[in-house]
Amino acid sequence: MEREQLHEIRNAIARGRRFELVFAVCGVIALMIGVLTFLTLFVDMAIAGIPRINAEFFTSFPSRHAERAGILSAWVGSVLVMVVTATVAIPLGVASGLYLEEYAAKHWVNDLIEINITNLAGVPSIVYGLLALGLFVYGLGFGQSILAAGLTLALLILPVVILATREAIRAIPREMRESAYALGASKWQMVRDHIVPYSMPGILTGVIIGLARAIGETAPIITIGALTFIAFLPEAPVTAIPPYLNFEWLWAPFTVLPIQMFNWTSRPEAAFQANAAAAGFVLVALTLAMNGLAIYVRYRLRRNLKW
Repeated sequence: MEREQLHEIRNAIARGRRFELVFAVCGVIALMIGVLTFLTLFVDMAIAGIPRINAEFFTSFPSRHAERAGILSAWVGSVLVMVVTATVAIPLGVASGLYLEEYAAKHWVNDLIEINITNLAGVPSIVYGLLALGLFVYGLGFGQSILAAGLTLALLILPVVILATREAIRAIPREMRESAYALGASKWQMVRDHIVPYSMPGILTGVIIGLARAIGETAPIITIGALTFIAFLPEAPVTAIPPYLNFEWLWAPFTVLPIQMFNWTSRPEAAFQANAAAAGFVLVALTLAMNGLAIYVRYRLRRNLKW
């Protein structure tokens, strides 16, 4: 009897290992399909676009002549839109995550807010574009400006930043909070001196990944009326005249890298297709650099922290 039970146990373990092996093989195949597809598209884009990338490509405005066209207005517009997005989304997202995780009481209103934030993280980006069109462009009168675009993308990544902040805070052991209270720290002192510093690697990772998503978004930017062809730059944010800051650029019309790519890919000439591939290579490289920065920042901060 014992031998039969032992035999059944061994068979069950063997079946479990076979299922585990099959699952692992399926997972590797699925991963390789995704990775190889991305590499194929990226290499094809790089082969077509890298010969077009030079200093003139970054310092020239778009043109009807493909050999003279560049991405100056597009990359400057992308940078300025990201400045507005980061300025709005990071403080609001981090503060909201801290409040919901550390201060909010257990109440049905807060539960409803949490559910909506989780759902908003999965809403298609075009919905944010339609919301921004009615609220920022027409409702508040911001028009087709850098400010409207930055606020739109800030709304887009705000749920991501909030969720990343909450997950980073939840990863901190409860004993750390209790130790701070035992030493006489107040709620704010505990959050400021312990929760925020130790959760910062996870928070920054979520923030940078959110910004990397925002810089490649096209649908909400098109919805609010980004220009497909623009041959001038907004006014400089910093001037040589006191007070040395200029905010007129917030109201300037704009374009961004995804929109410039869309404009070039809609043209039949092969030279414009090469320009679009070059702009796409720059955008992908910038996105990968931001994700790499997130990994590096997380590694450095975790290395410097002592539990």
